[in-house]
Amino acid sequence: MQELTQHLLLHPYLAALAAVLLVAVIVTELRNRGQGSGGVSPTQTIQLMNKGALVIDVRANDAYAAGHIGDARNIVAAELAAQAEALKRYREKPVVVCCDTGVISGGAARRLATLGFTQVANLRGGLNAWRQENLPLIKGAR
Repeated sequence: MQELTQHLLLHPYLAALAAVLLVAVIVTELRNRGQGSGGVSPTQTIQLMNKGALVIDVRANDAYAAGHIGDARNIVAAELAAQAEALKRYREKPVVVCCDTGVISGGAARRLATLGFTQVANLRGGLNAWRQENLPLIKGAR
C-alpha cells in the first residue's frame, strides 16, 4: 500500500488521468444501462415497422429532409411533449424514436415513456447505425 501511495505522489498527472478515465468509463456504462432494454437495432426496427410501429425522427426539419427512415414522422425533440396528444393512438403500440446518434432520441424515448407510452424504444446508434447497415433513407420532407 505504501508503494502505491508513493507512486501516486511521484506521478500526480498519471494518477489524475487514471481517475478521469475511470469516471468516463463509469459514466458511459451508466448511460448505456439507462438506455438498456429500450434500445433496438436497425433490424429490430424494421421488424417493428412491419408490425405497425410508429417511427419518430426527433432531428431538425432540415436534417429530416436530408434523409429519414421511410414512414418516420418528424417531431423535433423540443416539441415532443406538446405533440404527445396528437400521438395518443400510439400509446399502447410500438414506437421507435431516432436521431443521428441515438443520444437525443434516448432522452426523447424516456420522455414519451413518462407521458404514458408503453412500448417506446430508441434506435441504438441512431441513423448512423442505420446507414452502416446500408438501409435506405428517403430524401425530402413529407
